[in-house]
Amino acid sequence: MNNSNTHNQRIAKMTFASVYPMYLEKVEKKGRTKAELHQVIKWLTNFDNKKLQELIKENATFEIFFQQAALNPNAHLITGVICGYRVEEIEDPLTQQVRYLDKLVDELAKGRKMEKILRSS
Repeated sequence: MNNSNTHNQRIAKMTFASVYPMYLEKVEKKGRTKAELHQVIKWLTNFDNKKLQELIKENATFEIFFQQAALNPNAHLITGVICGYRVEEIEDPLTQQVRYLDKLVDELAKGRKMEKILRSS
């Protein structure tokens, strides 16, 4: 997938703190919990609640957010379409990582079982 450099830069400079409330609202509206959202984020990034709060407080950009993350080795198993793009075809690594997170949040909101979201089997 060829994303424009401008699009990739816009995503890189977006703050996690600006998107997090939308993630939370999306999952809670569908009957999921903040704890489940944090479980999904922890699976992908290895951030605990304390680290997440630090990153939110610091207004960390997605670039910083994912630089500090220890990406799950099974993240490549996240496939499908999010925001009109196939996540497995996104060439820019940071944009792909942000879309991985978007996809996981989307799956959580759609009521998918946690073991499927976390690519357990």
